[in-house]
Amino acid sequence: MDHVKLAVNGTLMRGLPLEKNLLEAGAVFEREAATGKCYRLWSIRDNNPAMLRVDPADPNAVSVAVEVWRVPAAGLASVLLREPEGLSVGKVTLSDGEVVLGVIAEPELVRGQKEISSYGGWRSYIATL
Repeated sequence: MDHVKLAVNGTLMRGLPLEKNLLEAGAVFEREAATGKCYRLWSIRDNNPAMLRVDPADPNAVSVAVEVWRVPAAGLASVLLREPEGLSVGKVTLSDGEVVLGVIAEPELVRGQKEISSYGGWRSYIATL
């Protein structure tokens, strides 16, 4: 496997501050997508989002807007090491059922932060700031 698919939901997205980390790793934008309706989203001091997987029966669970990038396997670590503390990689289920790697948050990161699930994505939220 020379490339992996990576779903990003925040500042790694096209045109946002950390997109350069993907480009420097040789990543190529593949498509816009959405997650399955089993996530919640928080703003971490309005600097970046934090997405957590939750039970699909959770009344606050939403589908989150993401971008899917093809990242060279050798460059994936460099992208993730530059992510803010508390964000890591895990498996993310897309709305079409495909499971890809994605940037997810550790639960402790969202403690005391503003939940923004109702916006459905980081771009929608930051447009209101």
